[in-house]
Formats: sequence, structure tokens, C-alpha cells
Amino acid sequence: MVELTTTANAWVRRFHPSPAASRRLACFAHAGGAASTFHQLSARLAPVVEGLSMQYPGRHDRRAEPFLTDVASMADMAYQALRPWARPGGAPAPALFGHSMGAIVAFEVALRMEAAGTAPAHLFVSGRRAPSTYRDERVHLRDDAGLVEEILALGGTEPEALADASLLQLILPPVRNDYTAIETYRCPPGVALTRTPITALVGDTDPKVTPEEARAWAGHTSAGFELHVLEGAGHFYLAERQDEVVSTVTRSLGVSSVFAAG
Repeated sequence: MVELTTTANAWVRRFHPSPAASRRLACFAHAGGAASTFHQLSARLAPVVEGLSMQYPGRHDRRAEPFLTDVASMADMAYQALRPWARPGGAPAPALFGHSMGAIVAFEVALRMEAAGTAPAHLFVSGRRAPSTYRDERVHLRDDAGLVEEILALGGTEPEALADASLLQLILPPVRNDYTAIETYRCPPGVALTRTPITALVGDTDPKVTPEEARAWAGHTSAGFELHVLEGAGHFYLAERQDEVVSTVTRSLGVSSVFAAG
């Protein structure tokens, strides 16, 4: 039985505990997102792969905590939370899965894990261009109406929720904070993993990343790279393309996917 630190208890959600799992997958959500983003994926992967869904401060049950305003701080604290599952000489370190902003946070966590001698089993980067690519995006500087426009353009949030003033007060602060963090993030040239394979997943209609921008993740690892382009998929494709995601994850981790068909 793993003893969790206070940090781990705050960060990690185990929606479907699977103590006998041969692999674990720590999942990092998009800007404004929360651990619940991966509840369905966790259910589909259990019990062979246990999902560890990461809860950023400042939202849901951590709403009273201050936001982390930069990617480095997010990665530092998430790495500390995952240390009980990534002890040198222990069970295999978790694989990491990040969507959109979460892909960059997961990449930074992977760098920290490798530096500590506990390389992740795999890194899955979804819906996000490689750190070496750049777009001059300044969504975090828009007013509230401009932020809502961005959210609606990407999909993934019900328009009715954005029309409700009380819900909007809960939605916009974490979105603005996370957009600030990701849009001010800069990766130094040449930074790459050496022991962690990367698999990139991208929808071919995603306005936030092109397949070529996703392919550039190959330059951020020397341990192997694959690109999966999902035809007809947009930015928030995870729920509607669950079969393909589960198949990619289980195959890459080398575990049976028989359970994934349900």
C-alpha cells in the first residue's frame, strides 16, 4: 500500500483504484480543466492501467487554494505529488498523458522525473504543438467576452454554461490563469528527453495545432516517437474518440487492450 504525502493527496485523484495494475497513467488536463476530465478514460483503462488524474490548485475541491501562475510551478508540484509512484528501484514509473496545456506540463514533469532517475514509461502529448514551435498567442490578455469567444471556438464547454453568470464566475478565473501560464511558457532550445518515448495525438481539424506542429515533438526525445492524426477530430476530441485513445495508450504501454472494448 502506497503512503501518500499531503501533496499527493491534494493533486492525485484515483477514480478507479487498481492496486494490481501493471501500469499507471498520470493525466494532466487542458487550460481551465480539472481531474474530472479523465474520469471516463480512467474507467476504460481500469483495472489493467490505473489512472492518476491530476487536480490543479484553484478549481473544484481545491478552489480555495491559489492558482499556480506558470508551467514550471505546476510541473514542480505535480512531480512532487507523483514521487510516491516513481521511486527508484520500485514499480515502473507512471506514464504521463497531457492534453493541450497539460501536454506541456506533463513534458516538464517528465524532464524532472528523468533528472531524478525515474523516467516515465511513456509520454502522451495530445492536442498541443511541440515546445520548439511558437505562436504569438495572447488570449489571456482579452477581456471576459474575448475569453468566452475563445472557449466557444474550441468547443468542449456547453454554451449554456457560459451564458450563466454564476457559472461563468467559476469558469473564467482558472481559464485565464492557465492561458497566462501556457502562453508565457518558453522552452529553451535543445531540451529533450533521453529515456522516455513520446506519442503525439492530434485532430486534423484542431485550430490550436497542426499535424506538422505535433510532429515536431520528435525533436524532444531520443527514445522514440509516434504521431497519430485523428481524422475529423477537433481540439476536444477525447470523449468522442475514446476507443482510439485507449487503443493507442494500451498498445504503447504494451498491455492487453481486450478490456478496452467495453
